[in-house]
Amino acid sequence: MRELSDGEVLTLTGLLKMEKDGLAVSRAMQTLISDDSLKTQAESAVMAAENRIKGIQQFINENNVTNVEGVE
Repeated sequence: MRELSDGEVLTLTGLLKMEKDGLAVSRAMQTLISDDSLKTQAESAVMAAENRIKGIQQFINENNVTNVEGVE
């Protein structure tokens, strides 16, 4: 795969942060839900967000998006 531009890396970083923040809000909201049907939908949304985050992380790892180098 070609090397990503700085703008693409920033976009990917923003997307990952957005998903992470949305997941945190969804998890917090789950405790407030009393309706069983709505709670089930909220749980599905949390699982979907977790899978999207895992997919982004997998893309980053498999395509060596970040350069991990030791500090000298």
